[in-house]
Amino acid sequence: MGGNVFGWTVLDESTAFSILDGFVDAGFNFIDTADVYPMRGDKGTSERMIGNWLRHSGKRDRVVLATKGGNIFAPDKQGLGRDYLPRAVEASLQRLGTDRIDLYQSHKDDPETPVEETLETYAKLIREGKIRAIGASNFAPDRLFASHAAAAQKGIPGYTALQPLYNLHDRADFETRLLPAVQELNLGVLTYLSLAGGFLTGKYRSTDDLAQSARGKRVERYLDERGFRILDALHATAARLEASPAAVALAWLIGRPGVTSAIASATRVDQLKVFSEAVRLRLDGEALAQLDEASAGRSLTEAVFG
Repeated sequence: MGGNVFGWTVLDESTAFSILDGFVDAGFNFIDTADVYPMRGDKGTSERMIGNWLRHSGKRDRVVLATKGGNIFAPDKQGLGRDYLPRAVEASLQRLGTDRIDLYQSHKDDPETPVEETLETYAKLIREGKIRAIGASNFAPDRLFASHAAAAQKGIPGYTALQPLYNLHDRADFETRLLPAVQELNLGVLTYLSLAGGFLTGKYRSTDDLAQSARGKRVERYLDERGFRILDALHATAARLEASPAAVALAWLIGRPGVTSAIASATRVDQLKVFSEAVRLRLDGEALAQLDEASAGRSLTEAVFG
């Protein structure tokens, strides 16, 4: 469950509680957020809403709780240095209302801070029991390898997971640059934007559809010839398998080499049925070939940012 929607497109706490209850009661257990969520709004709200739900529901021991830090929370609150990281972790613990974070992730690389300093700081936080494991998000392969080497040399915990951009549309950067690195380093992979901001649900077919959601503007970059080709293949496969396009897109993703889990968000309880549908769905050879052919090539997102 991606917590980026809490405090952004999910503003009502009772709705958030219902979504989180439904998610856990359906048999899922991994909740991912960040101290800067929502990115457009009052930072920290997502962690506070999830923390209030944990206290209200009593389900802390039923979830794997992940958050991220190091991104720009405020001008004087950013980075992965020893002076700031402990403060960031403590603030997240307070907002989440818990005594430990199961997976704490570096939200983005901090080239100004030596990887040794970051990892030594994390090691201290792990010894104190405040975090259990560490991961990275938006890291390049060379920094992953450097971090792994530093942890091995110093005999301290290293990154165990990577959270990259990866979905049926955004493929090339992960598959060509990051996949070889995570396989060599044996890292878990937790994909974000797994449904391309809602594009792969099929509800955005033209620029006129972008007004349907506050997330619509983020989808505009996918509205190109390749994007429509992918949607056509998704809908055709979904119709043949009697599934939803979103479930097909998630099933394709969680079956990919190297992928441990796919992060997706819900803004309504009824959307959770897609999660359950996706983990039960098995794509046959025809479906995989059709989707791979449609998504061949590099996305605009990767061409600009990859």
